[in-house]
Amino acid sequence: MALRLTSNTPLDPCLYRLDPDALEFFKQQTGITEEDDLKHHILAVQAKAFAVTPYYCIYIFGFTRIRISRHPKYQSVLQLGRDCRSALLLDVPVSAFDFSGRRWPWTPFVIVGNDARKVVADGWPVTQVISTDIKQDLITEFWDLGHVLFRSTPRSFPSPFILGNGLDPTFLSSEPGSTSRSLPDLSSLTSLNDLRGKLTAIHASSIFHLFSAEEQASLVRAVASLLSPAPGSIAFGSHVGLPRQGTVRGKSSSMGEEYCYDPESWNKLWEDTGPFKTEAVLKEFTGLNGEVEWMMVWSATMCTKSSM
Repeated sequence: MALRLTSNTPLDPCLYRLDPDALEFFKQQTGITEEDDLKHHILAVQAKAFAVTPYYCIYIFGFTRIRISRHPKYQSVLQLGRDCRSALLLDVPVSAFDFSGRRWPWTPFVIVGNDARKVVADGWPVTQVISTDIKQDLITEFWDLGHVLFRSTPRSFPSPFILGNGLDPTFLSSEPGSTSRSLPDLSSLTSLNDLRGKLTAIHASSIFHLFSAEEQASLVRAVASLLSPAPGSIAFGSHVGLPRQGTVRGKSSSMGEEYCYDPESWNKLWEDTGPFKTEAVLKEFTGLNGEVEWMMVWSATMCTKSSM
């Protein structure tokens, strides 16, 4: 049964756990080198975030996890940033989509900038890493808490941050639209549609399986439209998959169904969208209730038709 959290739920410091890579990353980013002091700092930020809204991902310290660097294409993505001085990367979290009205009792991973900060720490120019999330005061507050967590300021970490709803076609559309060769002013950007054809890399994790098959196809087209047509531009991420595509029930009776692709059908979805070289593999893991589940790790790399 899902844990019901309220603002009065006691936090459990025993759930705090940083793997060696995350520990080193947080030490480097915060400047706090003593592990006990770092833990105290993160616990204090957790309490502040939980007071804003008692999200499950805050309760289990999900906001401390680094996902982007675990992807097998991560080093290739970093190389793109080194090879092209104007390369742009977009990080799209699940919380960039407004699911109000849908039967999802979970809460999203709050955006505090972990993955964006990781790619910047590894060499991508900070002003060319873009983050996005739902347009609401709550998310802005969490983004500000990211500065508290990492002991930064908008001046010391001037990564562009765009507020908007990924399900709103005026913000992110799957329909063909006009593109311009000139790059918009990222500091005043109000719509991802203004980035059509301009992004070098897009990181999107834990998103697609939350939609119907038709919605996922539409979202793939929308994300693909943002990529630069230059060979090597890439979308990459991970989400729930199946050995054979189909619908599965959510993890509680109050949840709706999830449509999950298998690697072959997921690859075809991207290949039908454009000249992409696709890779997708399933990684098996044990779920919270001991059941076998699968995470699909995928990438879609732009290529010329002659190289396909």
